[in-house]
Amino acid sequence: MEVLNSTDQLTDDFSPTLFTRYTGLNISLIASIVISSDNILEECSNSVPISVAVTTINAFLAQAGVPKKSLLTTDEFVLACFSFIITLVMYYFLMGKGHSKKRRRLAADLKIAQDKVHFLEEKLMLFQDDGHVHEGGEIRIFMDGAFDLMHYGHMNAFRLARSLGTHLVVGVNSDKSITECKGAPLMGDDERLTIVKGCKFVDEVVPDCPYVMSEKYLEWVIKTYKIDYVIHGDDPCIVNGKDVYESAKKAGKFQSIPRTEGVSTTDIVGRMLLMNKDHHCDTTSEVLIGKDRDGNSLLCEQSKFLTTSRMLRLFSAGMTSPKKGERVIYIDGAWDMFHCGHVAFLEEAKKRGDYLIVGIHSDAVVNRERGCNLPLMNLHERVLSVLGCRFVDDVLIDAPETITPQMIQMLKIDEVIAGTRGDDFDLETKADRYRFVKSAGIFKELPSPTKFTLSSIVDRIQANQNAFQAKIAKKKKAEAEFYEDKYSNHSEAETNNRQNKIKV
Repeated sequence: MEVLNSTDQLTDDFSPTLFTRYTGLNISLIASIVISSDNILEECSNSVPISVAVTTINAFLAQAGVPKKSLLTTDEFVLACFSFIITLVMYYFLMGKGHSKKRRRLAADLKIAQDKVHFLEEKLMLFQDDGHVHEGGEIRIFMDGAFDLMHYGHMNAFRLARSLGTHLVVGVNSDKSITECKGAPLMGDDERLTIVKGCKFVDEVVPDCPYVMSEKYLEWVIKTYKIDYVIHGDDPCIVNGKDVYESAKKAGKFQSIPRTEGVSTTDIVGRMLLMNKDHHCDTTSEVLIGKDRDGNSLLCEQSKFLTTSRMLRLFSAGMTSPKKGERVIYIDGAWDMFHCGHVAFLEEAKKRGDYLIVGIHSDAVVNRERGCNLPLMNLHERVLSVLGCRFVDDVLIDAPETITPQMIQMLKIDEVIAGTRGDDFDLETKADRYRFVKSAGIFKELPSPTKFTLSSIVDRIQANQNAFQAKIAKKKKAEAEFYEDKYSNHSEAETNNRQNKIKV
């Protein structure tokens, strides 16, 4: 017996058990866990809250007719609670993370699907008045013009032209050809090229295009840039009795797009003709109206352009929220008469980060700070102009004058940019509204890349006021005749259609 006991003792001391050998677990450790768990369960069973809970439940069960021997004990209640908790924890670790990944994946797929739906909706709107949709291959569109004093009406024309194909090539008429056909342009070649290149709907720009396209030039354009269609607005473009696009029409390469109604260069120039140094002061007058010697209105009492949510959606199509980790840059201003100076500065601002938000001040703010007659373009017109810029990722409409901590946090702004040149706030107001961002160390003043401002445009117009007044009167008359003819013919066509339906 002693020998056997010694052998058993040696086996216990030196030989691992079968369970330990194959599982690698220490039995003593498991025993400790079991004993500890048993102690915890016993303490919970003897606690007052558990006893009260079990008594309450049993009273309810007894009233319901449950036999006394089937009522709960404190041990059973505690075990049931622990089992429930352990089940939830195990489910979370085994299945919960998988579900979280699935939810994130589904959310990403949903976002992609929403973007595709949005894209298809925009395409549907673009082609709802068109009889065909191009399928497969690249469709290259060519559009040319002077684009002097370019505005959102021009940008909308680019958008419409771009929607007819996949690649938009824009030819910018040279100063020389414009001067020969209709008088010297207000903006130079480089200035007009900068603003056209800055439009997000334009893929390629051709400088020095002739104002009147010859058959030879059209052949060169089609061959060099592989053009499928030449596009222009539905208003006639006649120079010296000749249709500018006659050669394109003969070649079967011409298509027209509807003109953006309610805005024209003629109207915008008229708004500037009344401006002088006396107007750059605070005034209680809400509207300034003037007429030339012939009684033609020079300044619109109200913009004739009707801004719709659909137009805003079309201009903001493709805009997305900043991605995680992207550096967000913010810059605000009036952005009145969006010009080449604005485009050049926004391009430099965009280089400071990944996502550029542009704040646009309300008409009241701009008028209070800059004086009578300003802004020349109302808030909606200025929003569309900025939305059309390729360097802008988002627009803050009716931006607050003073940049606050709440605004920085909500928009997740990393840096606030201001230029050294402009027509906006005076130095005292400027220092006050940037006070927080300066103290936070997120303010940066960038040197303006060009001296061009709104004042540059106004000065040029006022220097040639008589010539521009004559040009305005002539163009206003032509525009009035065009719209009268367009809508009178439309009304006659509708009347004839109704009469034909009645006869049938």
